[in-house]
Amino acid sequence: MEHSLADTLDQMTIAVEAGLGFDAAMARAAHNGKGALAQELARTLQDIQIGRSRRQAFEGLAQRTTVVDLRRFVRAVIQADQYGISVAQVLRTQANEMRLKRRQRAEAKAQQLPVKVLAPVMLCILPVLFIVIMGPAVMSMVEVFSEL
Repeated sequence: MEHSLADTLDQMTIAVEAGLGFDAAMARAAHNGKGALAQELARTLQDIQIGRSRRQAFEGLAQRTTVVDLRRFVRAVIQADQYGISVAQVLRTQANEMRLKRRQRAEAKAQQLPVKVLAPVMLCILPVLFIVIMGPAVMSMVEVFSEL
């Protein structure tokens, strides 16, 4: 995806807080965005425009995607719509959670890096380093033993 879901939610939050309705903010994010997320938002808006309820349109979005964070966002929007919770607050909370999860995934990958780097270091760099360090010593030993 060109833009992350958190970035799209940030755009939608700003638009909602600036006075746009949720549908208009979603249309703006779909229009300004690129990639699969923007296309899915546009399709959801089209579903709403042809007469499906917002809940049905978002449930369709959740069924079409395999992205866990997007499904979580859809559930939060459906619940906010059902219980009358502020959409701007839901958007802000979801964006913060997704940013936190993205950071945690990056940290987990960073912790796996030393294990993945160990084999190439052992196979490629250490033998060459061993030869460079031990080469002169071996050559000196050969000279000493050949003189005897």
